[in-house]
Amino acid sequence: MDTAHLNGRTRMLRLIAAAAVAASLLFLNPMSAAAQDAPTGGQYPQSQAAETRQSTITWNLVRATNPTQDQQEAYGLITSAMNAAVARYNNLSDLGKNITVHYDPSVPTADGNINGTIRFGARASMNERTALHEISHTIGVGTSGDWGSLGCGGTYNGAQATALVRQYDGSSAAIKCDGSHFWPYGLNYDSEFSQTNADRHVEIVEAMVRDGL
Repeated sequence: MDTAHLNGRTRMLRLIAAAAVAASLLFLNPMSAAAQDAPTGGQYPQSQAAETRQSTITWNLVRATNPTQDQQEAYGLITSAMNAAVARYNNLSDLGKNITVHYDPSVPTADGNINGTIRFGARASMNERTALHEISHTIGVGTSGDWGSLGCGGTYNGAQATALVRQYDGSSAAIKCDGSHFWPYGLNYDSEFSQTNADRHVEIVEAMVRDGL
């Protein structure tokens, strides 16, 4: 047998042996070829069905093309108020709503509608407390067709929000409500605002939605 043929046969045997070793390592290695294509750490992405998708509240401010000094000042106050309120809702709840905000000096204070519109008028109302309160109206507080069936006005009768207020204030606590508002934690006046009350307001509104608001 000539040297060239021997060398060719040797190379072939070496290639076969190397392939066998590689195959055995792949079989023994838990990081298979499929796993190597997974994200860092070898973790497979969850299926879309398994993912938790959180709703969010978004908002935009309608601005004049050439705003006056008054409008510019109002836009700044409204933006600060809405950013704070929306951040609190999104941090503490799974509620979703697309809100359009207007500055309308003809509005005595502020108002919110279930159609997703909020109007701010008075400067004194351009704060987080008012923004939280008006967002609740866009979600259905005092504006949903189901508001009355939940006991308003009178004593709110939804189980989820009632259980929550009793967790806060004791076993005899109740939520009172009229045709448009609820209390406690409705943030109907600036004097009601605190960090705790603002958080509880959001949590109660979300519980009201679970009650069928």
